[in-house]
Order: sequence, then structure tokens, then C-alpha cells
Amino acid sequence: MRSLCAVAGAALVACNLAGLAETRFPCHQSLNAPMASRTNLSIDSRPGGLHITGSDDEKIHVTCTTQDSEQARHVHLDFSGNAGHARLSITGTAEHDSNLEVQIEVPHRTNLYVRMSAGEVKVEEVKGDKDIDLYAGQITISSNHEWNYQNVDASVDIGEVKAQAYDADRGGFFRRFTKTNPNGEYNLHAHVMTGEVDLVGKQKPQGAGTSD
Repeated sequence: MRSLCAVAGAALVACNLAGLAETRFPCHQSLNAPMASRTNLSIDSRPGGLHITGSDDEKIHVTCTTQDSEQARHVHLDFSGNAGHARLSITGTAEHDSNLEVQIEVPHRTNLYVRMSAGEVKVEEVKGDKDIDLYAGQITISSNHEWNYQNVDASVDIGEVKAQAYDADRGGFFRRFTKTNPNGEYNLHAHVMTGEVDLVGKQKPQGAGTSD
């Protein structure tokens, strides 16, 4: 009977994950769940460092570390959603100097919506719409492929916008870089109130653009 219950329980968990039902893990455990390409993923995180990378797998894989294992038990990863829309919340009471680092692997084609009060967000090799906002810190978006953005809006209230992908560099108060490309596919919005935005790419895209 116990074996039958165990099998039934495992099957129920598998079905829940397949439907992107709500799951919760402490930081010292990794989170794995199916996630289809082109999913709209919202990430809401406590202060820390987020490193989001594109993967060939149709799933989300999250690992995180803190200064010590005891602090990791007080940080939680909550994942929920349904087909096409998913949400990852990173919450907890770890100290601000706990050096929280979160590694997030998603399908290459994923639309990202990220909100974090302070820290650093790095996005590498992810194709899709991006809407990223920080109160203080740094946003870095990089790709080795062509920047296929129809609209780009990168800004800081105080700090610097380094748009290497567009040969632009603006620093100071209320600096903004915008770019439009009618042939582009995605939209990019990145804003930091105090800090820096970096757009790193190897190829210079075509299209009209303005910068302030």
C-alpha cells in the first residue's frame, strides 16, 4: 500500500509540474520545472544578483547561493503559472550582505519581466521581450547574436547608459537611449533609478534611433 501511495504521489507531483502548478523550494535546493519556449516569465526578487541565461531545454532551472547554508534556508523560490505565463518569486529574510546569487536558466526564446529593488541583473542569450526595472544597481543585457529589437528604451535617473551594441554611451542625470528598428521582433525596456545599464552586442543593428 505504501509503495502504491508513493507511486501515486510521485505521479501527482509530475502532473502538477507539467501544468506549472505552484512549487516552493528553499534556496539551498534547486528548482526544476517544465517551461515552454516563448513563455512570459515574471521575476520578482529580493535584493541580490540574478544571472539569467538562455538554454536549449524547454524548462526553467534555478539555483541560488548565499553566504552560508543557514541563510540559504531563509530564502525561498516560489514558481507558479500556467502554459504561456509563469512567475518566479525570490523571497526571504537573509541579511542584505548575504551575497545572494541566483542562476536562472530559461529557454532561449523567453519574454522577461523583472523587478528587483537593488542588486545586479545579467541577461545572456535570451531572445524575447524584456522589461527590467531596478531601484539601484546594474542591468547588463548581452548577446552574441544579432540584436533583433524593434524598440529599445534604456534609461537611468542617475548613472550611465552604456549601449555598446549601438555605439552609444551616456552618463549623468536622467539619461536615456532609445532606438527603433521596423524590422525588429522584440521590445526592450531597461531602467535603473541609480546605477548603470549595459547593452552588450557584437553586431551593430540597423534602424533609426535617438539618444538623450
